[in-house]
Amino acid sequence: MAMEPTELRAALEAILFVSNEPVKLDELAEAFADEGREAVVEQLEEIKRALDASQGGFMLEQTAGGWRFATRAEHDPILKKYFAKKGENRLSIAALETLAIVAYRQPITAPEVSEIRGVNSNQTIRTLLERRMIRVAGRKNVVGSPFLYKTTKDFLLHFGLNDIRDLPRLEEFGDLIGENINEELVAAIESAPEPTITPAEITEASSDEEAAANEAAALDDLAAGESNDALQSDADTRRE
Repeated sequence: MAMEPTELRAALEAILFVSNEPVKLDELAEAFADEGREAVVEQLEEIKRALDASQGGFMLEQTAGGWRFATRAEHDPILKKYFAKKGENRLSIAALETLAIVAYRQPITAPEVSEIRGVNSNQTIRTLLERRMIRVAGRKNVVGSPFLYKTTKDFLLHFGLNDIRDLPRLEEFGDLIGENINEELVAAIESAPEPTITPAEITEASSDEEAAANEAAALDDLAAGESNDALQSDADTRRE
């Protein structure tokens, strides 16, 4: 027996409330197959209208390919203040700069990121990997087979984006992240070549196990790169 509209709406609210990630429409439609996809969409839109009209502390939004409850933008300052007091580990400026490079020039290798930033970025890339802001997208089929990096679903969630195509213009990225991005870096990213890598030029993992192994190997490579740079720096200092 099909549910009453109010029952369906309440059930949808319950699912969205307990979900840690955006819930895809297909998943909701499957869960309420007896009600039908159109009824689910209608009630999602009704929930959104009701929350928008009430102008309360949260809203219903589409992000990362699904639906979720989210706080309103006007409450960002107080939330940032609250979580700052709670000791939340925010991304550093270096991490945000590196993230901007990956976001706008993905897929990209660590040496390419460092070249654009003008400094070795291995440590920052490791941090972003560990924070799940970026992931290993495969290896570039060139000499040395360096790892390629792309942004993740967590990146979309962190910045409230539904799709990577929703990224603002590069000069507006600072508004998205709430920090000022160095103008010289913006110019460097804009002047960097657009990625022209074809699928044939990327060696991708064929399984979850291989993907995990690639990430572990990438972390090791980045750490080795940091060590080599430190040794070179010491050697240069001694020569001086």
